[in-house]
Amino acid sequence: MSSNEFRFFLSCDINLPVTFRVERVEGTLPSAKSTDSGVDSTAEERRAELYVECALFIDGAPFGLPMRTRLESTGPYCWNELITLSTKYRDLTAHSQLALTVWDVSQGNDDGLIGGATILLFNSKMKQLKTGKQKLRLWLGKEADGSHPTTTPGKVPRNERGELERLEKLVNKYERGQIQRVDWLDRLTFRAMEKIKERENSRNGSSYLYLVVDFCSFEHRVVFQESGANFLLPSPITSTNELVIVWDPELGKINPSEHKQLKLARSLTRGIIDKDLKPSSNERKSIQRILKYPPTRTLSGDERQLLWKFRFSLMSEKRALTKFLRCVEWSDVQEAKQALELMGTWEMIDVSDALELLSPVFESEEVRAYAVSVLERADDEELQCYLLQLVQALRFERSDKSCLCQFLVQRSLRNIELASFFRWYVAVELNDPVYARRFYVTHEFLEESISKQLAADMNGEDDGKKIWQSLVHQTELTAQLCSITRDVRNVRGNTQKKIEKLRQLLSGLLSELTYFEEPIRYPLAPSVLITGIVPSESSIFKSALHPLRLTFRTASNETCKVIFKKGDDIRQDQLVVQMVSLMDRLLKAENLDLHLTPYKVLATGQDEGMLEFIPSHSLAQILSEHRSIISYLQKFHSDEHGPFGITATCLETFIKSCAGYSVITYILGIGDRHLDNLLLRDDGRLFHVDFGFILGRDPKPFPPPMKLCKEMVEAMGGAESQYYTRFKSYCCEAYNILRKSSNLILNLFHLMAGSNIPDIASDPEKGILKLQEKFRLDLDDEACIHFFQDLINESVSALFPQMVETIHRWAQYWR
Repeated sequence: MSSNEFRFFLSCDINLPVTFRVERVEGTLPSAKSTDSGVDSTAEERRAELYVECALFIDGAPFGLPMRTRLESTGPYCWNELITLSTKYRDLTAHSQLALTVWDVSQGNDDGLIGGATILLFNSKMKQLKTGKQKLRLWLGKEADGSHPTTTPGKVPRNERGELERLEKLVNKYERGQIQRVDWLDRLTFRAMEKIKERENSRNGSSYLYLVVDFCSFEHRVVFQESGANFLLPSPITSTNELVIVWDPELGKINPSEHKQLKLARSLTRGIIDKDLKPSSNERKSIQRILKYPPTRTLSGDERQLLWKFRFSLMSEKRALTKFLRCVEWSDVQEAKQALELMGTWEMIDVSDALELLSPVFESEEVRAYAVSVLERADDEELQCYLLQLVQALRFERSDKSCLCQFLVQRSLRNIELASFFRWYVAVELNDPVYARRFYVTHEFLEESISKQLAADMNGEDDGKKIWQSLVHQTELTAQLCSITRDVRNVRGNTQKKIEKLRQLLSGLLSELTYFEEPIRYPLAPSVLITGIVPSESSIFKSALHPLRLTFRTASNETCKVIFKKGDDIRQDQLVVQMVSLMDRLLKAENLDLHLTPYKVLATGQDEGMLEFIPSHSLAQILSEHRSIISYLQKFHSDEHGPFGITATCLETFIKSCAGYSVITYILGIGDRHLDNLLLRDDGRLFHVDFGFILGRDPKPFPPPMKLCKEMVEAMGGAESQYYTRFKSYCCEAYNILRKSSNLILNLFHLMAGSNIPDIASDPEKGILKLQEKFRLDLDDEACIHFFQDLINESVSALFPQMVETIHRWAQYWR
């Protein structure tokens, strides 16, 4: 049939097992005190350990064995666990229902029943299979009843439904694609919904307990039909006076009068005559100005018309393709067809421009498929540089198994590092309330592909299944590390007692972590195999979250040190370090090595992750113990004939690294800089850590434009020395090199606009505009050298007592 509205599957034809995802419990457990912290407070008071029992009932009788989720012992209780029953959809009846009961095993011999709820798999009105998220109200103290009719219905009665239930129903429709997606509006809407949810929970959040489950969706609706029966299509028209919502395709689009004017103008120049048109001198200047626009710039109607008019003469200019595709009226079938034909014969664009075509601005599947074909030219090393953003770009695809998804999976089959990072990036997004299903399908597709793929070319592995298992073991390892972190935090006493507990656990109850049964792929560098943890070399940092510092033994008899954090969202740190690594690559490509330290960071969850441990000391500690940076470096690289008593190589390394991070922190708008998050290595390399504030945000008032502290300048011999002049020279050179790649960096941040990274999610458009401003694209290279030198001088002048008001404010910042 021509319309998706009347396409459907019959349940009797679906030979797949019944599958659903148990997500989380919302509300406060019955025995918890009424606090604002919800379920978390329960976990702290009595350390509840919950699991969900799932049983299928057909026509009121139990069918098959019940399934259980894993134990979850920390609030908020979120399993996000896929349950697959032995029963298939074709075996279900119209009165099949799922009985879900939440149990608490922390009660000892007492009754650990929390509550239960029952839900019909087919709705009673149209006999359609339920899909998407379902929020079930638990009957406290009652086990889910599978009889028909049930005494524990999870559906909230109509007369008790509030604003929150209505909004959640709309979210369910949105996730199933029944509501049109408008990216910028969706983000605003979900933020507003979170506020409504917080307000509702504060009013009566402790009144009820809910269980959220997510049913699988199919390409079309599934209608109940018994095998062999005559099917009667339920009438789509009901006798009730229901409101019919019709989507207006022009809503939110270009102004109708402007749209009409463009169509008239283009109709006059469409056709063979356009091929011979050449721009005049002024028109050529205007076109060149447009081509220099950053990817975030919206084209005006006149600019779009200009590019369309001279589209044939621009085909040899590869930079012009992305701008040309922005000026196409895609709703016009003939115009869209001609644009796609031109795209196929256009000069091949760079990989950095292909990233722009994967942004939410471009909805055409053909355009996005073209972008993927360009990405195929990138080698694995370059692809890994953009992998984090390419996973985020899956949000903007129109189908679950898009060209981009298939490309990423196929490339992952050829490279174990890509496979490992791709799997982690996708796994972290599984908790996204809007795109969870999209990432779930991608995750399953990756697993299925690797399991089928013979991988003789991947490090001599026997088959794909073994490779996948080696990646699954990474998840098991991080789960055990989360458990260890919780146990260590509960130890009363000082940090030393917690360290003793950690080593005791690793040597005793969890001794299997000392020597793994099988080597595990090191999550931060999957090409490396780790064989166990060295208890005697593992420790705990003295901070509120008590992160673990672990030493892993490798298969090559070496060691690698990592920091494992639980309770802290490190996705923003992961993004910043990725940018540092990319910028380091861009600078080295221009023969400028600034001795940066792009240590590895990997978020393994929304509030957990691993960071590479780099032996170093904070400037605060160094200045406390050695009084100056030079005194500290003399301890390791003393040279009585060298500058300031240290080797020239060490000083040069220090100057270059200071320059590199000064430029990068300025471009990325890194905030909250102090002497505790500026670290120095023994060889003179300075580097930054802890990126909780980016894109211009800063918790302190009046931040200086350059994050350059007084002690760093003094280590170069002061603001009048030749070494400080060399520092400024490196800064200006690095700034101009990175400006050449501004489009690439802006495109990568644009693809992150839909992510849940705090400083981007708060206002993506404003953040990207701030980043764009830092590149000063309105200036040429020579003008930029003067601009950046003035910026440095202004910042450094504020560190020394020469001016008054501004100096005082910036000096206070560093204190």
